[in-house]
Amino acid sequence: MKNKEKWLLTAFVFWTYLVLIVDVQQAGETGTEVGFATINTWFHEWTGVSLQLYTITDWLGLVPVGICLIFGMIGLLQLIKRKGLRNVDADLILLGIYYVVVIFGYLIFEMIPINYRPIFIEGRMEASYPSSTTLLVLSVMPTLVFQVNRRVGNQNVRKIFKVMTMMFSIFMVGGRLFSGVHWLTDIIGSVLLSAGLFYSYEKAVRHYDKKE
Repeated sequence: MKNKEKWLLTAFVFWTYLVLIVDVQQAGETGTEVGFATINTWFHEWTGVSLQLYTITDWLGLVPVGICLIFGMIGLLQLIKRKGLRNVDADLILLGIYYVVVIFGYLIFEMIPINYRPIFIEGRMEASYPSSTTLLVLSVMPTLVFQVNRRVGNQNVRKIFKVMTMMFSIFMVGGRLFSGVHWLTDIIGSVLLSAGLFYSYEKAVRHYDKKE
């Protein structure tokens, strides 16, 4: 599909709009308003709440943060060794910009909450849309596979990274979904946004490669 990043980002915007207007009711332990309330409430009651699963996925959220730091260190070492930003690999510079965009997107929804979690977290209401952990995982982990494919020649190593990354991502998204700390629509929103952002990064790198 051509311009899939545009389609995904447009779908995210449209989905967010629907969350704001469709079947908006008070729901959850916090009693705050949420869109698609009927299906969100049903799914939340079906999964229940697992604070243990929430804690595990919360701590494992440090994994993608660590990956960001690793690529940041690689870029910094190239900057020092090659003595100039222009000599740093373009895909790493674009990756740094991409990570900043992801963080910026997260901060926007923290400052302008679309809805709140279905339960209190340590006695506080917290913004829930889109799921920040899901957004972080699905925005960062694909870049690990992408970079490994570009920098590692061994096919077996590539496959190992791909499988491990997929398993980790599935566990994290499933963990957030079934921990009961997010609405179903929060997870869907994160999937759309992270996919749109990643494909935008991938397209930017491919475009630069063609120019070179």
